[in-house]
Amino acid sequence: MVDGLRRRLRGLLAAPVCLLCAGPSAADLICSGCRDDLPWNSPACLRCAQTLPTPPDRVCGDCLNASPMFDRAIAALRYQGAVARAVQQLKYNADFLAARWLADALTETIRARRQALPQILIPVPLHDSRLRRRGFNQAQELAKRVGGALNVPIEPLWARRTRSTADQIGLDAAARRRNLRGAFAVDARVARLDVALLDDVMTTGSTLNELARACRRAGAASVEVWTTARA
Repeated sequence: MVDGLRRRLRGLLAAPVCLLCAGPSAADLICSGCRDDLPWNSPACLRCAQTLPTPPDRVCGDCLNASPMFDRAIAALRYQGAVARAVQQLKYNADFLAARWLADALTETIRARRQALPQILIPVPLHDSRLRRRGFNQAQELAKRVGGALNVPIEPLWARRTRSTADQIGLDAAARRRNLRGAFAVDARVARLDVALLDDVMTTGSTLNELARACRRAGAASVEVWTTARA
């Protein structure tokens, strides 16, 4: 009887809990209730993943006026509440558990699209100086889990930052574009390949647009963008 009680107590203590509400979560990192309450980014622009006010998904006015360098974009969630906190915890506090559930949300969104997957996945690179300071690339951490789940090869060395750029925080869209102009180089091996670029969050899209431009110059057949969140 005592042994049985001890086993039950050990089971309770070892039971997984939700990272968001601390309630039971079966085998997942977040429970089904918290998952359903996440700010899923739908409906959204089919081209840039900007949140749209009403269904159905369509191309937004901004993309009709000036098409981005990438063909389409997928953002799993809206950058608010628990999602914004998780992205910040990953980027600034190396919270790799946050990376796991954010990556899982993105994987789920990509699978639900039921379209052909790209041939390679490239995480947005950090400049060497910033990588040394931070110790890791948050986009690469997300890409490892997403690419592994979808069986898409990850090529983190196929893109690099050719110069260190000022932090994008606080810059408007035009300043962000100027800040990033010519900041990326992409390996010629992307030629004739369908490429996905992955980042943690897309705000104005300037970073991903400039990296997509570099992919186009290197001869990529198509370029799409994957992000866990859209601001």
